[in-house]
Amino acid sequence: MSTIDAFVARLPKVELHVHLVGSASAETVLELARRHPGSSVPRSLEALRQFYVFRDFPHFAAVYRAVSDLVTEQEDIESLVRGVARDMAAQNVRYAEIQVSPWYFTHGSGIPRAAVTEAIDAGARAALADHGVRIGWIIEFPGDRADRAARATLDHALSAPPAGLVGFGVGGIEQGRVPHTEIIRDAFRAAVAAGLHSIPHAGEMTGPETVWEALNALGAERIGHGINALLDPVLVAYLRERQVPVDVSPTSNVCTRQVASLREHPLPRMLAEGLLVTLNSDDPPMFGTTLSNEYLVAASVLGLSRAQLAELAANAVRASFLDADAKKPLLAEIAEVAAT
Repeated sequence: MSTIDAFVARLPKVELHVHLVGSASAETVLELARRHPGSSVPRSLEALRQFYVFRDFPHFAAVYRAVSDLVTEQEDIESLVRGVARDMAAQNVRYAEIQVSPWYFTHGSGIPRAAVTEAIDAGARAALADHGVRIGWIIEFPGDRADRAARATLDHALSAPPAGLVGFGVGGIEQGRVPHTEIIRDAFRAAVAAGLHSIPHAGEMTGPETVWEALNALGAERIGHGINALLDPVLVAYLRERQVPVDVSPTSNVCTRQVASLREHPLPRMLAEGLLVTLNSDDPPMFGTTLSNEYLVAASVLGLSRAQLAELAANAVRASFLDADAKKPLLAEIAEVAAT
């Protein structure tokens, strides 16, 4: 193990932008696919690897939905959570805010809301007991299906919330027009009024205008991706002055063709601009990465120093919705690792 590998392995980590279905291991996806031979999802490892080569973001979204459709039982959901926690623990991840789209399970597979929540809660309890990984949940819906999914997702969040629910989000294919439809705005207004944090995706497939929309109309407290915020100096200044966290996932951006290559990823510039950036894996098995690998990429490809890696880890703790008592020892441990 190289020195940088050892440093990253020792670094306590928090992940703030990672999706439940997108985190399913290849073995889990293959097992689910074999139970559903009529699905478009392959049933061999090599074919699955090819299935995970994406032409563009809409192609990725279609693949993601195909994998989501494999989840048809309450037990499948709990197994997903347990598997994700196991994989995170192996990377020294202590806390994660996992994004889950229950609409796919309730609308597509017909699993009752209460059963979805029960499975999520059971998985989270096992994650903490078995692996020491604490989970917070962000309930989200696909933006391109907001007319069907936004209100239903909000109702799920308010009527049958998981025990660790912290936020409300919108993901999937970003809408190229702004402002957002009133359906999306209304859902976020209600979620925020109910005490949930607003954590939408914005500025990945589209320009700075969707980040402004997320901030001004959706009450965003963190921005998912947000890489195209750099195209607007006024927006950069706004994000810097208010230290609005931006959750960045370099390998994801390259795999979905939003950035041409890892070497061209804007993460170093975002840090140079003084933005509060966190490092994340998004949908790790689908993109052939892990959170630890994102730190290694940041060092070996993007040229970040150990001090910068430690700062990214600390940023994730600060930007999380953990309570202050939980943040303090994590920050102290990161500082200790950084000093050795």
